[in-house]
Amino acid sequence: MANWYNKYMTIYGKPFSEVPEEIVKSTRERLARLQSPEPLASIVVIAYNEECRLAACLWSLSELQTKFPIEILGVNNNSKDKTEEIYQALGLPYYNESRQSPGFARQCGLQHAHGKYHFFIDADTFYPSCYVDKMMTKLLKPEVSCVGTFWSFYPDKNHSAFSLFWFELVRDIFLWVQHFKRPELNIRGMTFAFNADYARQCPIRTDIRRGEDGSLALSLKKFGKIVFLYDRKARPVTGYGTIGNQSMWQSFVDHVKIQMRGITRIFHSTDHYEDSEDNLVKNK
Repeated sequence: MANWYNKYMTIYGKPFSEVPEEIVKSTRERLARLQSPEPLASIVVIAYNEECRLAACLWSLSELQTKFPIEILGVNNNSKDKTEEIYQALGLPYYNESRQSPGFARQCGLQHAHGKYHFFIDADTFYPSCYVDKMMTKLLKPEVSCVGTFWSFYPDKNHSAFSLFWFELVRDIFLWVQHFKRPELNIRGMTFAFNADYARQCPIRTDIRRGEDGSLALSLKKFGKIVFLYDRKARPVTGYGTIGNQSMWQSFVDHVKIQMRGITRIFHSTDHYEDSEDNLVKNK
């Protein structure tokens, strides 16, 4: 049985010049139809040098099926390739953020978004058509400040579907255990939605290299719960930026080593991060 994202893979990793014109045209038309002048939710895509992946991501977003009024916006984070041209060609409203880092890009998107609810979107990821509505069922509940979900990887020559199944199963069990006391550690920027009114009271951190998403989730805990959507139909599918191109077994071993460092952290709640020196952005 074909995976829902297979068609997006036909242009993923290719220069935009190789994307068929009919795909460009149909994606542009669907994106335009989804834009509401009074959105309840803002779907915000950040991109840095994503010429070979952004069109596939936007193709998937153009096929969202939602009962909610939404807007889809882009942020071009100082790209040196044709990322900005793709936003233009697909007719997507976007903003340029010249300060380099996911934190600045996320901050720019939040500043310009109009929805009460805000979805972080990464340009190297595909989203199923039910994603927004499935996440909103959790986000609209009382006493909830933000929502996360699990994610999957697409199979390739170094990562078989069989090995990915077992890798993700073990990882998901670990994340499920971790979420009881440290839910913010399960948050990833590509699978994160939250109440924008709350987030604007908790500035997104730009002084760290990674973890701005989890740090924001931690700050949002004072407004309500961090909850998770456990629904395989709503899982985004992404590339290997977080686990590398090594074998699945090596990725598994590396992840175990990383998670075992200070493993007791998952059994204790916290209200602040202890930043490691190597994660701090040094001011020149």
